[in-house]
Amino acid sequence: MSVTVETAARTAPAAVIVAIDGPSGTGKSSTSKAVAAKLGLSYLDTGAQYRAITWWMISNGIDIDDQAEIAVAAAKPVIVSGTDPSAPTITVDGEDASGPIRTQDVTSKVSAVSAVPEVRALITQLQRDIAAAAGQGIVVEGRDIGTTVLPDADLKVFLTASPEARAARRSGEIKGADVTATKEALIKRDAADSGRKTSPLAKADDAVEVDTTELTLDQVIECVVTLIEEKRAAK
Repeated sequence: MSVTVETAARTAPAAVIVAIDGPSGTGKSSTSKAVAAKLGLSYLDTGAQYRAITWWMISNGIDIDDQAEIAVAAAKPVIVSGTDPSAPTITVDGEDASGPIRTQDVTSKVSAVSAVPEVRALITQLQRDIAAAAGQGIVVEGRDIGTTVLPDADLKVFLTASPEARAARRSGEIKGADVTATKEALIKRDAADSGRKTSPLAKADDAVEVDTTELTLDQVIECVVTLIEEKRAAK
């Protein structure tokens, strides 16, 4: 029996922490969930957490233009993220927030809320705790995972795509969306996320950049899976 256990231990895939960063519309969520499911890893959408706290702020009458007010309120909501890639969940104070956090109102305000240092500090710690608890490994997607949240991740991937391709993808997700308006909104969001003082959107020096403009989703998934399997083999 001991031989069997030792053999299983030797052949079990090594746990890996994977950071996938990039701007909106590059395929982060679809890629991350699919990769995690394929490799038996946990999954965390960090953007959903920032959307969740933004939704809570809006729902509780917090002035989104007042950073001091946001900072004081930041520790009040209890955000819980489910990490099953086939059915990721997010709740705020026990309430399912998966639908409400995807509204245009939240989308238009999340950059302002997430730029507040106190918000980023709290959410960053939450993300680190979730990653540390993922025994089989985890795929964490966001904008500052490889640079700030998990700088020691086993693999860092930075997804990019042309503004036109990103706008077309986002417009396809939203019925009746205008591609030109979507492109302008994405560029504005990029500027806000890249220009903030605390944990800006940036590519880590040791990240593998993957341009998804001309790639299908399956091709992007296969590329990332290959990178992870190479890391596993080297551990």
